Amino acid sequence: MMTTTVFRPLLAALAMPLALALTACGGGDEAAAPAGEPVAAVPAPEGQNWTDVVAETPEGGYLVGNPDAPIRLLEYGSHTCPACAAFSNDAMQPLLQDYVDSGRVSYEFRSVVIHGAIDLLLTRLIQCGPKEAAIPLSEQIWGNLNAVLDPVEANMASVQQAMSLPEDQRLVAYAERGKLLDFFAARGMSTDQAKQCLADFPAVQALASQMESQTDKDGVNSTPTFFLNGRRLDGTSWRDVEPALQRAGAR
Repeated sequence: MMTTTVFRPLLAALAMPLALALTACGGGDEAAAPAGEPVAAVPAPEGQNWTDVVAETPEGGYLVGNPDAPIRLLEYGSHTCPACAAFSNDAMQPLLQDYVDSGRVSYEFRSVVIHGAIDLLLTRLIQCGPKEAAIPLSEQIWGNLNAVLDPVEANMASVQQAMSLPEDQRLVAYAERGKLLDFFAARGMSTDQAKQCLADFPAVQALASQMESQTDKDGVNSTPTFFLNGRRLDGTSWRDVEPALQRAGAR
């Protein structure tokens, strides 16, 4: 696993479109998974499924499921991280259907800047949509990662030039030149809405500051990184995470 120094401040990422801001994707930690007795299922509110219940958390994440679930799975991930994309592909359906929808488990996703401005831009666009769309949009990005990244890489010189524009124009131009507005427009976010979202540079600064503060606080230096009931898990794949959920009582 390759390690690089975390930028101080994180907004340096705005001038370095594809520079690494944390370690490369992948990697784990040594802490063992917690263990507990089997946990009973918790019925969802009448007329709802727990997978339809979404809340924004004070830490800047999106929590799906029972907010009082006794088993809490937290993922720190990057929208441009192939290992995160692999986890989404393998895990999201069984995680939501078999665990979150039982009310035993909640799942929270918090975004991390790995590849500079593009991670910040994608996170900001998701932030500007409805909270219920945050995880599905993230899944769409991971499921189409090459389609998202290839136009940016193909237009790298132009994309880099965008970062020298006035603050309220930088990410708008970046998204235009990297064809990212088209991707979001195809998924329900109008071009005007996306541009207005990205032009709000103070909001982008606040988002970047929150992301940096939270990853520093929790000692996150690679993606994906998982915490189960506050304890860091070893492993980055569904085959690592699912047994940990079951040992914690989701069985």
